[in-house]
Amino acid sequence: MFPIISGNTAQPAGNKEGLFAYGDVSGVGAVTTRNLISNAGVIASDASGAGTARSQVGGCEYGDDKGIFAFGSGKVNMSNLVSNTGVVAADGPSVGTGRYDTGGASYGGDKGIFGYGNWAGGTTYWNGSNKVSNLGVVASDTGGVGTARYAIAACEYGEDKGIFGFGSSQSQTAGTTIYNLVSNAGVVASDNAGVGTVKTFHAACSFGAPPKDQGIFGYGRSGATEYSITNLVSNTGVMQSDTAGVGTARYSLSSTQYGGDRAMFGFGYASSLTANVSTTNKVSNAGVVAADTSTVATARSGVSGCSFN
Repeated sequence: MFPIISGNTAQPAGNKEGLFAYGDVSGVGAVTTRNLISNAGVIASDASGAGTARSQVGGCEYGDDKGIFAFGSGKVNMSNLVSNTGVVAADGPSVGTGRYDTGGASYGGDKGIFGYGNWAGGTTYWNGSNKVSNLGVVASDTGGVGTARYAIAACEYGEDKGIFGFGSSQSQTAGTTIYNLVSNAGVVASDNAGVGTVKTFHAACSFGAPPKDQGIFGYGRSGATEYSITNLVSNTGVMQSDTAGVGTARYSLSSTQYGGDRAMFGFGYASSLTANVSTTNKVSNAGVVAADTSTVATARSGVSGCSFN
């Protein structure tokens, strides 16, 4: 995708808009609701979604300007494509191991990958992955690599590579700092010893110019403690130490790119408020997280995000 010129202002290459979809609403349960995000980072009111209502869904981009949601609560394995105008499609074919709390990232410039997750309930975790073609076709399972875990997050870095990070393993239920790099051919590498605070049920997203040059992991929980801390990922895939938290500490949230080079964390559950929230926190193209922004969206947790256009 080439830069778009509007007047004298050059827009960076990369997906300009985003959306949050699915999740769990208190007193209602799982929903398909979606909220679009403009290229200026403004989140729209609720719109009808599509497909099976569920939470803890994975999301990523594919095909340069489209997105995909896949898997989710109930240990399902269907997917829902997102057009380059932000329309979520009906359920697609069921492929691969059904699971929830999986991570999703793009790689190779126009493809995606979903990896890890909880596939049998309890503490039976998974370390396989499923690639997504540049046409949005989800492939069958690829053999596992690294420590099996769930409540993981993933994002892009270095423009065409990905990273899975943190999460809960069977031996470290409160969380780990392990991360696994994904090459520009979609090959998942073995474990790297991470840095920073262990965390689960967090979110991750890419940012920076060139687009998807760096990544950021943030928020989440370890045991009963919730965080707003973040960890940046360099353009060579090196996880950085903790950055002081900003905004409401919470978990079971999501994130997405917008504006071509920026990111946004949104939604989640905050124990300090004993409630789901619809709060968002913008991330600049330098990786700086902003204070809480109130939104018009319905508060929910277990939300998924991706970008498009």
